[in-house]
Amino acid sequence: MRVNAVGFDLDDTLAVTDRPRATLLSDATDAVSAPSLSRDDYLDAHSRHLATETREPIFDDLLPEESDIPSERLTEAYRNAILDALTPLTGVPSLLDTLRQHYRVGLLTNGPVVAQRGKIAQLGWEPYFNTTIVTGELEAGKPDRRAFEALCTELDVPAEETVYVGDDPEMDIRGASDTGMTTVQVLYPDGPEPEPVADAYIDRDELVLGLPDLLSSL
Repeated sequence: MRVNAVGFDLDDTLAVTDRPRATLLSDATDAVSAPSLSRDDYLDAHSRHLATETREPIFDDLLPEESDIPSERLTEAYRNAILDALTPLTGVPSLLDTLRQHYRVGLLTNGPVVAQRGKIAQLGWEPYFNTTIVTGELEAGKPDRRAFEALCTELDVPAEETVYVGDDPEMDIRGASDTGMTTVQVLYPDGPEPEPVADAYIDRDELVLGLPDLLSSL
């Protein structure tokens, strides 16, 4: 197989938070005196509101009708908590520079526009990609094939010549595979189990140094 492009997921693949997301959600609700919200309920609501500008529709879903806390206040508090905790993998810019010598390189990340663009801006990585796509800018998010097709269109490389690198078995691996891409699942302690349909696997601690050789072997 000839590889001409590489696409990446962002969260838990190239960047992590230094505290669990459940803790950050709790910190945000405490900061604005909002009712406690579960991480599972948040993820469920998040999956229903991928194509949005902000997280406000998510929190509108979650906050009880009797709550007097505006969803925009909780949205801002949670966004700030995540940005404060956001930690990049060491050496990502060097990895992307290396890959761009051989491939078109893109980022496809699920989530609302303001939140995800804020992360990309804080990390300072946009110049290292040929394209960055946030699903809030699209009609559908991962694992919908339309999201992956949008990435291929922006990279101007067909799916069968594109490798997608991500950690989530459904959103990243099965979604990209169903679109015709080759997939590399990123593994880490306490993370998702290896997805059988993945074409290859790599430990997150080895991603920066090991991915170029892995791609050349596909």
